[in-house]
Parts: sequence; structure tokens; C-alpha cells
Amino acid sequence: MKQLQGKFYSLFTSVNSLTSIAIIFLMLFSASVKGQNPASVSQPGAEQGNGSITGVVVDSLTNKPLDYASVSLFKTGNAKPLSGSLTDAKGAFRIAGLQPGEYRLQIAFLGYLSKNIDKISLTPSRITVNIGQVIVAPSAKMLNAVQVTGQKDLIENRIDKLVFNAEKDVTSTGGNVSDILRKVPMVSVDMDGNVALRGNQNVRILINGKPSGALVTNAADVLKSMPADQIKNVEVITAPSAKYDAEGSAGIINIITKKKNVAGFSGSVTGSVGTRQSNQSANFNLNKNKLSVSANFGYNAGWPQTTYNSFSSQNTDLGTISSSNGENTSNRHFTNGSASLGFDFNDNNSISSSFSTRGGAFKNSGSATSSNISGQEDEVNYTAITSNEFKMSNFDWNNDFTHKFKKQGEEISIAGQWTHGVTDVNYLSEYSAFAQNQRAANDGTNNEYTIQADYVLPINKTFKLETGAKSILRRIKSEYDYFNPDATGAYVFNSATSNTYDYDQDVYSGYGLLTTTLKKGYTIQFGARLENTRISGNSGNVNAGLSPFENNYTNFIPSFVVSKALTPTQTLKLSYSKRIQRPSLQYLNPFLNTSNPLNQSQGNPELAPEITQTVELNYSTFIKAMTINASVYYRRTDDIIESYVTTVPYTTIDNAGNTVTRDVSLTNFLNVGNNNSIGTSLFGSLQLFKVLTMRGNINAYTYKPQVISSLQTGNQSTYIQYNAFISSTVKLSKTVNAETFLIQNSPRRTFQGTNPSFNLFVVGAKMDVMKKKGSIGLNMTQPFQDYKNFNSSINSGALTQHNSFSVPFRSFGASFTYNFGKSTLGPQMPRKKRGVSNDDLKQGDGNGGQGGQNGN
Repeated sequence: MKQLQGKFYSLFTSVNSLTSIAIIFLMLFSASVKGQNPASVSQPGAEQGNGSITGVVVDSLTNKPLDYASVSLFKTGNAKPLSGSLTDAKGAFRIAGLQPGEYRLQIAFLGYLSKNIDKISLTPSRITVNIGQVIVAPSAKMLNAVQVTGQKDLIENRIDKLVFNAEKDVTSTGGNVSDILRKVPMVSVDMDGNVALRGNQNVRILINGKPSGALVTNAADVLKSMPADQIKNVEVITAPSAKYDAEGSAGIINIITKKKNVAGFSGSVTGSVGTRQSNQSANFNLNKNKLSVSANFGYNAGWPQTTYNSFSSQNTDLGTISSSNGENTSNRHFTNGSASLGFDFNDNNSISSSFSTRGGAFKNSGSATSSNISGQEDEVNYTAITSNEFKMSNFDWNNDFTHKFKKQGEEISIAGQWTHGVTDVNYLSEYSAFAQNQRAANDGTNNEYTIQADYVLPINKTFKLETGAKSILRRIKSEYDYFNPDATGAYVFNSATSNTYDYDQDVYSGYGLLTTTLKKGYTIQFGARLENTRISGNSGNVNAGLSPFENNYTNFIPSFVVSKALTPTQTLKLSYSKRIQRPSLQYLNPFLNTSNPLNQSQGNPELAPEITQTVELNYSTFIKAMTINASVYYRRTDDIIESYVTTVPYTTIDNAGNTVTRDVSLTNFLNVGNNNSIGTSLFGSLQLFKVLTMRGNINAYTYKPQVISSLQTGNQSTYIQYNAFISSTVKLSKTVNAETFLIQNSPRRTFQGTNPSFNLFVVGAKMDVMKKKGSIGLNMTQPFQDYKNFNSSINSGALTQHNSFSVPFRSFGASFTYNFGKSTLGPQMPRKKRGVSNDDLKQGDGNGGQGGQNGN
């Protein structure tokens, strides 16, 4: 405990003064503005059009606020709208600048019945009217699906994001989070579990609006380890505003876990088993008076699976030819859990604290036969036997305090987070020839400390200001111990190839965001963010010749969006966003990875961050039983970070003690150039015959990098890439639903070649039992094909490579879920948690704090 207290004392004494100054500034600014803007409106202003109408829009079934509902204002007796507004995240709206008179309000939201409120009178003596809660009900077609449970549609289109309601996905039975993400519009997941948004893997993934150290360490494996049954919904934000961290050039994916915001005690337990994996999870929730408590636990295990791979490489200039064929058997087991506590001292002050932890291991063993012809040397054939184990453990601890001022909507929040992660990789590789046997232990430690403050101020009836400041301090350490056999065959420590690497990254930022609601349904939001990044790295092995490096830079990040409610069911939005993508340790660590003698890799500490600017035009509408969301966008990315494969000589010692030099493939990371991309995304949903719902999405975009002159190799043409899905849900009876998904992703281009395409077919069914307190689910994934083949290639001048993987995908699963407890939909609104949200760092499938050797 003393050690823990010492770490926190060090954290709060070392945080840059920018955050402290900003917090003081926010409090002073709050006081000064409050003095200048009295909450009440004087009566003489009525003749000047200072009247207003306010209220809150809520769902009739869940009693939750509806954000971005359209509110139109009419003069009584007129059919043409006079003014309008959109509700905020708490369902609140305000229409200002009104003269005395009699008005009518019309409330509209996609999938809900329109509601009219007549005879709202403003008089010189009563110039401000608060109509209170406005309760709206789902439309008749939507009500058929939610009449008992109150659940929403599978996919919702909101003005600032797209929401995939995973708890309504029948085909997720027995799956994991990666399986869910494959079904989310605009999102794709490749064979290794790497996530991309609109084809761009530079996407920031959050859990409940907060980052997780486990995702920074190895996002692909962590997502595979989380049971799908724990996920409530997935939010996709393609154009984040300036209040979000600027990291993640493609946007943000926010994974929301199950947590009920209702009074009383409730929970659920789920168990599933399948031919590919098994999951168990439990969720508990308690909301009573001022106290809210929740907890969940999950376990995921994969059965042993065997994959097959083949590799070939040729460099015609050097006369180098390499090839290998092998197989690998792996299994995994992971656990995760979380607990949160919230308490409202009164209507104006609340605190919350949450703690989450994840841990588990992957084990792999395999063998391969390989050959290498290097220049004029003879062909060398050899076999390799490998085994490795990857272990990880991680926790995130979040605390935040929120104070609400007397003025409606004005609040300040202060939040802190500590993320701690440890990874441990042990591997053994033994060769019959060509290279020396090796054993290695790679330990990585990642600590991340964050403190932030946010302030929201409704300046008047038309303008709202949001501002804040934040500091993120990252401390990553990688220890790599390398062992080789001596003359007796015993493994001894090799100090020449071992390494310790320390990497620090500090990000200091501040932002301002102004939102204004105008007449005739217009909403405008513009903001700016300033981020200063300070990076340093240092190797502990002076013999390795790795020099310390530092890199500091400052980025100005503007954002802009204008939204127009064309009608109560149609919205048009134009947005501009600028994002950056900082390279993480995986891309920067210059230590040479020689775990695979034919394919080595090395980071580049000289990398600059990617800068992406996006302009997007979006249109959404709800017409009877049909929903349409369409967008076109232009995206420019400067200093694209991509892998760059070359053939280089490598000198090593073989098992006989001889020094040998061979040509091998080296993968490095470079800022290869710029790219201008034009894309379009179309999502549609249509309900037919009251029992059948069809959904489809396609996202297509161009890729043509303008690479730097020294890398002008291969065919630099314009390529069209896409990801798409189509799904259908059939209501077989009042208690049985069936669903199917078909997913197709095109090959992903790089400036040197292509990465594999991906397609998947999933069928599922779900039956409610025990008076809908329980459910039984069945799921089939890729039922007509046992293995899926993935092919990638490089065609870069004299260098050509081909890589093929065969991975088992066919699976059958069954699950059972039981909901227990008694809860009521009381009048309380769910507490809005702010907390920490670190939307940064370029995501990769590497090892985070590890030194780069993974034994694969």
C-alpha cells in the first residue's frame, strides 16, 4: 500500500503545470462569466425577442433521454417551421429569441412517433416557459420489436455517431468482441484481429469511453479474449470533435459493456460452449437512492487450433531465394473483471470510481521446414521447432468528480486514471542449420498516468461553451534477455544481443468547443485543440550501438460541423476534422528482432506522426419502415506510416559455431508519403412483412499513395477498396428470432503490395424462455468451410514475396442466458460519467512494452 501511495504521490507532483493552471483558469472563468450572465431574464427584454421554450425529451419505455431528437417550433396556425433545435446528450433543448405569442412544438426522432405540443403561450409577464419532460413513444413498427423488452434496433444512426446494439445481435452467441466488430458498419477486422475503420487501422478503441492499457499492449488479442455476451453496444465516431484526443486518424470505436441504469438490483449470467471457444460471464447492478454499484466477470478460452502457413521471397537483383512451410498449434485462456461505484452527495456533486482488470495467456508450438539461397552461396535447408508463451495482466483505475453549478447545464469535472500493464513472453527456437538455437525472455511494463479537467458552460440560450485540459504521462520499459547454448548445450546469457529499452511519452493538451443552435433547424459546432507531445527513448545496451533519441512537436487540431434538420425525419451534416497518429513503441524501438531468421523487423525512432484531414457530408433519414444513412468524404493523410520490406545481409553464428552471412528480409517502418482518398459509405435498413428486417452497408474508398522518390517501386496505381455486409433478421414467432450475416472485405493495399481479403458467413437463432427472463442461442460460423485461406503479397521492383495462412474458422456454438433481480424504471436519469478518455497512440498488432521479439 505504501508503494501504491508513493506512485500516486509521484504522479500528482510530476504532472505538468499546464493542467493545474487550466483547472484554475476554468474556475475563474466560470465565476467571471456567471457574474456577467444572470440566470434569469428581465421582463423588459420581452419586446426584444428574448423569450425561450425549454424541455427534456425522454423515451416512454426506458425513461432515458433521447439525444439529437429534432424539435421544430411553429406559430399556432402556421405549417411552416419558425425555428428549431436538437436535444443534447441529456435530452434537453432550448429555443430562444422568441417574441410573445402562441406556439406549437413538434418532437421527432428516428423510429419514434412524432409528438405535438400545442398552445404554448409566451406573454410579457411569462416570457420563458419550461414544458418539462416530453415523453415520446416508439413507432408502431418499432414497437413490435420492443414492446416487452424496450430494446432498440440493432443499428442506430445518430447525428454524431453510429451505434451497433450488440445485445440484440442473435449471431454473437458464444463469440468474442472481434466477432461483434466484424458486423459493425464501416468496421473491418482482418485474420489477425486487427481492427480498421473505413479501411484505416489507425483507429482508437475505447472501453466505456476510456482507454485500456491492455488494448495498447496487444489490442487484437485482447478483443478476442472478451466474451461477446458482456457487450451492450459499439459506438463508431468518424469525425470526433476537438474535445476528443486528436489521436486516431480513422476515428474512434467505443465499446460499451453491459450496465443497467435502472433502480433496484439486477443482473445476468451467461454460459456458452462451442467448437472454437467457450465463454462465461456474469453482470451485477445495484442502483439505490444515491448509490450505484456494478460488477462483471468474464472468462474466455479457445480450444487448441492448428494453422498452416507458407512463405516465399525472391530478390532478382541479389539472387536471393527463401521459402518455408510450417504449422502452428495454439490455445488461449483469458479472464476479465470490473467493478464500479458511484455516489451522489446531492444534486450538484457526485463521485465515481471504477477498477477493471484483464489477464491471460497464449501458448503456441510449431515446426517449419525452410530453405535459403543467398547470392552465389549454396542452398541451405533446415528445420525449425518453436514454442512460445505470451502472458499479460493489466488493470485500469479511474476516479472522477463532477460539480454542477446552479445555472442549468453548467458543470466542471476532474478525473484521473492509472493504467498498469505487464507482459511476459518466453520463447524457444531450435534449428537444424542456418541459425543458432535461441531462448529468450521479454518482459514489458507499461504505466500510464492521466489527469484532466472539463468545464461546460451554457453562455446563453443560443451558445454553449466546453473547454478543458489534460496531461498523459506514459512510462514504458522493455527488458529483453537473450540466451544461446554453449559447447555443452546449456543455455547461457548473451549480453551482446540482450537489451533494456526505456520509452517515455508525455502529451499535454487543451481544447475549446463552441456549440450554437440557430433558427430553422441549424446547429453549428466548431472547436480547436492544441496538443504538445514529448517523446524520448534510451537503450540500456551500449554495445548495441543504439543512440538515445528525443522528439517534440506541437499540433493544432481544429474541428467544425454544421447540421441542418431538413424535416423531422431528415438530417444533413457537413463536418471537418483533423487527426494525428503518433507511432507507439512498436514502431519506434530500434532493437533488431531476429526471432525469425528469414523475416526480421526493426523500429524507426525517426518516424513523424501521421496527419489526417477529413471533410464529410452525411445525410440520414427515416421513411416509414426504412432507414438510410449515406455519406461521402475526402481524406488526406500526410506522412503515412507503413511497413517497408527490403533484403539485407545478416551475419550470425550457426549451431556449429561458424560465422555465416545470409540475405534475409527486414521489415522497417517509414513515413512513405502522402495519400488523397475519396470515399463513400451507405447504410440501409428495411422492414418487410413485419417479420423480416434487411440491413446492408458498403464503404468504398480510393488508395493511391504519393510515395517519396527513393521508394518509387512497384505499380503505383489508384485502387478501390471496400468493406461490406448484408444481414437479415426473421421473427419466427413471439419468442424465436433467426439472423444471418454475410461479410466481405476487399484486399487492403499498401504501397508495396496487398494484405489479405476477408469474408465470413454467420447464422444464428435465439429463443426466449422462462417468461423472457432467459434465452437459449445457437450459432454457426462459416458452416460450409473448415479452413479459410489468407494470402498477402509484395511486388516491389526486384523484390517479390508471397505469404499464405490457413486458419480454422468453422464453428458451432450454444449459449444460455438468465436475467435475475427486480428493477424498476424510476424517474432518475442515468448519471453521465465523464472520466478519462485517452484517444491516442497508433494501434498495432505488436507487443507494446515488449522489445519486439515474439518468437512467432
